[in-house]
Amino acid sequence: MSAAPLAGLGLYLIALGLERAHELRVSARNQRALVARGAAEHGRRHFPLLVAIHALLPLALALEVLAGGARPPTWWPAPLALLVLAEALRLWSMAALGGLWTARIFTLPEVPRIRSGPYRWLAHPSYLAATIDLLAAPLMFGAWRTAIGLSALNAVVITIRIRAETRALAAAVG
Repeated sequence: MSAAPLAGLGLYLIALGLERAHELRVSARNQRALVARGAAEHGRRHFPLLVAIHALLPLALALEVLAGGARPPTWWPAPLALLVLAEALRLWSMAALGGLWTARIFTLPEVPRIRSGPYRWLAHPSYLAATIDLLAAPLMFGAWRTAIGLSALNAVVITIRIRAETRALAAAVG
């Protein structure tokens, strides 16, 4: 394998690690503040599945590229553009929720559902962004097995998560 795809993979994995570490710091800070205000957590049982899927992404991607022979297709800029758009949607979602955003599902009693930012048009924009990430990132490197496998697992877990979040928000607003 030439150095360019390996360098691209390395840069992507570093950026992904930095981005996820930042998200976890923001989530932990917001979670502490929400719990101090009386927030309740929901969907705790399925959360490890979500973590597993996102932990598998860099491992499966590296394995498919380094050992499985995946190579970036000539159309790799298309998944890169999708990845950039998904990241913008994720950041916009986090900004719209502000201190209410966490990686877990927390609700505060009597706090209305956010209807600003991307939440004006989409009920779960952050989940859409994550779904696009799990598909586009592997395709950027030609890792179609990783894209299909993680996307299938994600579809199951996101369905469970959206149901849990919908129930939690309905109960919190009353």
